[in-house]
Amino acid sequence: MRLTILLASVAALALAGPSATTAQEPQPQQEEVVVDQGVLRPLPIAVVSFTGQNGAELSGVIRDDLRRSGYFEPLDPASFIETGLTLANAPNFPQWTSIGAQAVLYGEVTPRPDNRNDYGFRLYDPYRQCQLVAWKFTATPLQWRRIGHKIADLVYQRMTGESGFFDSRVVFVSESGTQLNRLSRLAISDQDGHDPVFLTQGDEIIMSPRFSMSDPNEITYVALGRDYSRIYLRNLQTGRTESLGEFDGQVLAPRFSNDGSKLAFSIIRGGNTDVYVMDLASRQLRRLTSDPGIDTSPSFSPDGSQIVFTSDRSGSARLYTMRADGSGQRPISRGGGIYTAPAWSPRGDLIAFTKQAGGRFSTGVMRTDGSGERILSSSYFEEGPSWAPNGRYIMFARQAPGGDTRLWTVDLSGRVVSQAGYPGRGSDPAWSPLLDEQPARLAATGPDACPT
Repeated sequence: MRLTILLASVAALALAGPSATTAQEPQPQQEEVVVDQGVLRPLPIAVVSFTGQNGAELSGVIRDDLRRSGYFEPLDPASFIETGLTLANAPNFPQWTSIGAQAVLYGEVTPRPDNRNDYGFRLYDPYRQCQLVAWKFTATPLQWRRIGHKIADLVYQRMTGESGFFDSRVVFVSESGTQLNRLSRLAISDQDGHDPVFLTQGDEIIMSPRFSMSDPNEITYVALGRDYSRIYLRNLQTGRTESLGEFDGQVLAPRFSNDGSKLAFSIIRGGNTDVYVMDLASRQLRRLTSDPGIDTSPSFSPDGSQIVFTSDRSGSARLYTMRADGSGQRPISRGGGIYTAPAWSPRGDLIAFTKQAGGRFSTGVMRTDGSGERILSSSYFEEGPSWAPNGRYIMFARQAPGGDTRLWTVDLSGRVVSQAGYPGRGSDPAWSPLLDEQPARLAATGPDACPT
């Protein structure tokens, strides 16, 4: 049975400033994380176990999210001197600076008469002795893990100045079985790999799942049967699945425009592969490329005005851009090697890609004009980059020689490279937008609020 995690009610209420402890002599001011630094030491943060139902587990989710980002180093709870923090009180600052904590997070889970819980938390700077964030969510007890991701997003946002990405999901192709009898199923999980759910039964070959960036409940994917290839649209909330119809030729690599109104994809006809775009309201189909060879893997720019795609029209696969109507086609990749699977950043400033050169596969980024190419990760085999909703992390599939294909992530510095949380075999990941909109930045209120 398909599991959906929906936040029944989220109330964002700034908590009033608590009573402060006895004033202490100010200590040296901490430095907040600057995410554009090439090299930085992860910021030591104390995440105190929340009190109340599932409080310890919720704190563990927050620690894991922050650690995985590469910008935080959650301290061992066994080193904490002060325990039993409540929302009514500020921390004892010297006890936290003495163990090197540059931020302290704590909170409470409080039951409500309507069988939901209030999840309140505070984030403090113990060096400046002031509050960074105070916030409260209301949700059902079953949604504690989702709340942990949302709290981690707010901590990440406040400390780095960048929007978070933890309250999101990933849809991908789950693989099982042997090489000769492989089973591929459409799957979805939280971005940390928890709560995986299979959305198809394995009777079709699944390819190219993608989220609509305008609606985290809408996805598209390709299903290959014995004598057909179809593009499906699926609503994750209702379970409704519909085909875009039958096409004269095999369909490949569908991707939504950012506003969700169009779908770009490729069709193989008569030995030629071209890019098409479909208006989803009218189902009108328009051909955008007509060069001999293979034109595929289209990806819209965030404003919908341009499309990046792969073409081998020059003899080897390179990246090209064109206007959304198909005009102005031009190559942008400049290095040697084979370029595939381009993906336009949600920020609009970069294009991610897979590159094959020198017997290795790499995940890299370049500016939208092809300049500034940077390789972030290289291995025996990797492919299929997909951007996190904040445009700072990329998920892709990687395989070691003789090993299984797994999901991995890398940040834009190339410094934070790690296997994603899903423990099974997987490929072709696609990252969702944030599941709920969040304010761009939160500032604490009250007399002890830190300056932003």
